[in-house]
Amino acid sequence: MSELFGRAFHADPYPTYARLRADGGIRQVSTPDGAAAWVVTRYDDVRAGLADPVLSVDRSNAGAGYRGFALPPALDANLLNLDPPDHTRLRTLIAGEFTPRRVQALAPAITAAADELLAALPSGSPVDLIAGFAAPLPLRVIGDLLGVPPADRTRFRGWTTTLLTPSPDQPPTAARDAVVAMHAFLVDLVAAKRADPGPDLLSGLIAVRDDEDRLSEAELVSMAFLALWAGYENLVHLIGNGVHALLSAPDQLADLRADESLLPRAIEELTRYDQPLQWAIRRFPTRELDIAGVEVPAGDTVLLGIASANHDDAVFDNPDSLQLRRDPNPHLSYGHGIHRSFGSRLSQVEATAAFTALLARGFALAVAPDALRWQPSFRNRGLLELPILLG
Repeated sequence: MSELFGRAFHADPYPTYARLRADGGIRQVSTPDGAAAWVVTRYDDVRAGLADPVLSVDRSNAGAGYRGFALPPALDANLLNLDPPDHTRLRTLIAGEFTPRRVQALAPAITAAADELLAALPSGSPVDLIAGFAAPLPLRVIGDLLGVPPADRTRFRGWTTTLLTPSPDQPPTAARDAVVAMHAFLVDLVAAKRADPGPDLLSGLIAVRDDEDRLSEAELVSMAFLALWAGYENLVHLIGNGVHALLSAPDQLADLRADESLLPRAIEELTRYDQPLQWAIRRFPTRELDIAGVEVPAGDTVLLGIASANHDDAVFDNPDSLQLRRDPNPHLSYGHGIHRSFGSRLSQVEATAAFTALLARGFALAVAPDALRWQPSFRNRGLLELPILLG
């Protein structure tokens, strides 16, 4: 485990991915939690795996050696853990409410939130971009989308920190307690929306039906959990990683500042270049399956390396360099196939608002690059803090 996923990996995982791709593109490893998993690292194999129905996301297909994070059933009944036909049914119901029109309607409020948060940060002295901007922005956006009362939103930041970046002195029960608290919070939120619906997505999902079919209570709670978790954590680190990447490539930052019409393409490249979610959700072959010339037994855990695929030089020219004008850019950051992220459009709208506001203000790194600390995680890549100076 330490050979692959130690401190050097947390600081820069891409040399490790390059070695794994060169070594055949698939390897069985011991993950940091002690479980065995097949890691798949070449672009073509990852893309094929994301769309292969033989690779199930349903944990009932996991073998005896699987060690997953235990969630209450009401948090597990979401799109990430379901195969067709259950996945198809749930996605159809949700698609009727989580529309591009609804997302686009949020754009003015997202822009206003980004401007407001950034305006509140001082000039001339170091500020932590993560705590002051990158974290509160998606909390506000997802809170507005789901109708979470503003006073309750900061609690979620504490829960995710407990689960993803636990402190060394954290009690053994802290992760379990955070999950229990999130579950209770979301159950109460669904009940409140059922009693007093509003114009938010959660109220819409409570009301939606397809003939006689509708979302169950567990599906509603789980959908809210997924939206909060994925919509929050990934955007925090897309902003933080993206600013870090731009500051590490001054020529690219200067190009973007000179031509802000480049921003949509730049956001796609920032999403590819330092992807927050390193691996797709674990999968389990429902039968023995050939992956990259290796027979993987049914029930084994398979991790498809999105971040590694995004740096595969068989697909991307000079993949370890930031190229904001990269075109085409067929990155896999939002997945592929039936599990492609529902939230990709919302992420793009939020990132556009965030980087537009930051470019207007101006920013510079306030510490030496080697002083930055990264999350000690092999699944998620993000900075613990990003001290910057704002214009």
